[in-house]
Amino acid sequence: MPIPARRPHVKWRRFVPAAAAALMAVVLTPTGAQSAAAGPKESRPVHSYADAIREAVWVDTRLDADGDGKTDRVAVDIVRPREPARQGRKVPVIMDASPYYSCCGRGNESQKKTYDANGDPVRFPLYYDNYFVPRGYAFVAVDLAGTNRSDGCVDVGGRSDVQSAKAVVDWLNGRGKAYTSRTGGERAKAGWSTGNTGMIGKSYDGTVANGVAATGVEGLKTIVPIGAISSWYDYYFAQGAPLYDSGPDWLSDYVESPEARARCQAVQQRLVDEAPRNGDFTRLWAERDYVPDADKVRASVFVVHGMQDLNVRAKHFGQWWDALADAGVDRKIWLSQTGHVDPFDFRRGHWVKTLHRWFDHELLGYDNGIDREPMADIERAPDRWTTDKVWPPRSAGATALRPGKGSAPGVGTLSLKPAAPGATETFTDDPKLGESDWAARIDTSTPSKAGFTTKPLTRALRLSGSSEVTVTATPSTSTAHLSAVLVDLGPDTIRDYTAAGEGITTLTDRTCWGPSTTGDSSCFKETKARTANVDHTVFSRGWADLGTYADADRGRPLTPGKRYTITLDLHASDHVVPAGHRLALIVGGTDAGLIDPPSTTPTLRLDLSRTSAELPVVGGAKEFATATAGSSYATPSGARLDGVAEPRSARPIPGGTP
Repeated sequence: MPIPARRPHVKWRRFVPAAAAALMAVVLTPTGAQSAAAGPKESRPVHSYADAIREAVWVDTRLDADGDGKTDRVAVDIVRPREPARQGRKVPVIMDASPYYSCCGRGNESQKKTYDANGDPVRFPLYYDNYFVPRGYAFVAVDLAGTNRSDGCVDVGGRSDVQSAKAVVDWLNGRGKAYTSRTGGERAKAGWSTGNTGMIGKSYDGTVANGVAATGVEGLKTIVPIGAISSWYDYYFAQGAPLYDSGPDWLSDYVESPEARARCQAVQQRLVDEAPRNGDFTRLWAERDYVPDADKVRASVFVVHGMQDLNVRAKHFGQWWDALADAGVDRKIWLSQTGHVDPFDFRRGHWVKTLHRWFDHELLGYDNGIDREPMADIERAPDRWTTDKVWPPRSAGATALRPGKGSAPGVGTLSLKPAAPGATETFTDDPKLGESDWAARIDTSTPSKAGFTTKPLTRALRLSGSSEVTVTATPSTSTAHLSAVLVDLGPDTIRDYTAAGEGITTLTDRTCWGPSTTGDSSCFKETKARTANVDHTVFSRGWADLGTYADADRGRPLTPGKRYTITLDLHASDHVVPAGHRLALIVGGTDAGLIDPPSTTPTLRLDLSRTSAELPVVGGAKEFATATAGSSYATPSGARLDGVAEPRSARPIPGGTP
């Protein structure tokens, strides 16, 4: 059986096609008495949280991942209001399917599930239960296969992970089987559920939501992926360049229950054998790539991502968003300046209110107008937000910028004008240095990077969407990694995304989001923005193994002295470079802390006439020309520019303990 080809690069979308927008309007038109003009606009906390029904069931996944001859059952902990059950009324479901409920905990305070002596759930991590159960929702917390109280094996985004949650959606809609115990035969029914399900979760949890939505399962009405993965290959590699010194087998072992580790050795070995560290795109990665199946998604999608997330990097939301746009899926997005942080911890009050309205609309059918509000909320400065009716904005246009020779080696220009034929720049990979060091010395000739800057801008310039950089380079060795980063050169106050907290500081005061019980508090520590005063900001980045120049799915040895051309996909972003600042493109080798170095230490010569950056400039080339007209290139001072600290090497744990 042939290995599915790696999908081609999908460029950022400027707008939802008119036909898709019309379809969305039809899909979003509420039906039934609840959605009438005089119907309810907001669910109210009228049910008792203390008296809510708390129970556990085990749903049959119809898989036997651990090969014990029995289909695997996943543990599903449920809390739902008692009053509707007494009245024979059904309720919708908010679901968080996670591998972290026992190994690592959820949220900023790493909460874990707890149980009473009978095995019934007592504490549900996070606030979803406290806030939404009194408002007429059930909350369902699913232990992925191989974790906590579930059978099966963790396969890191593969069929077992996805089926763990999909089987629960099926059961909630009357299509699956569940039992009152892990091994018994007494059946459990979901007659209390309307079937309308919304999945939510940060990182691995949100990734599972993406994967389930990509199956097109009926009954899944919406997903809210927060800092979520859209392709597991892109979590571990960037066009062949390894992002971590380990693979999915390590993560599987980390989150699995002790008993699962003992019985899942065959699955673990497959994660080793079929995910080679050479960066080749294999069948295993194709199974864990949800982007090609975006056209199967029936659910609406509310994406939340930190534009400075260096764990689940911003490419994940960008390519998922573009594919969903192509499929005409109803979408909403929040983009923050943080790293890998939940919106509950950077915009708490507004987030809970927005999420409440979103679920009311998507799961209860309330016509509260959220579908007619701006598509995007974007953080421009710490705690300062703007909105866009459509994202990226319709006026964003791909603009080709060209690097050119400057006044000193490695200190070049960036403009609309192509470089002269034969113009080159040279740098040598230094694995100890990365984007922060390169940007700090942008105006100084240094051996580890080639930097190119615009003139100081006479007016602000906005870049909105994904970028790509095409590089033509001649290596001196048989292996080479490349990095390309976009930098805003100028003073600013930003969230300190490389510090502990990744842009937030956790306080001691608590705020409460719903009623509490003795075993489950609704009160969580408040946070505030952690900021840094900087002279430069890296706002988009991308990497590649030059050996994938001919085939993104397969690397090959390079011939020293031979010229190669490759295009690097840069991460989606939305950034405004203010007037007086400069925009910079830097090309280097290993980006320390973010990709692993090659096996050699290459020197690379760039052919500037064959190198370019295609950037999503709002207003297009005309706006860029206007913003750079009437000024001259700054004379490099050679002074070091302050920025955030160099990114730290991260453990490959999306959403887990750092």
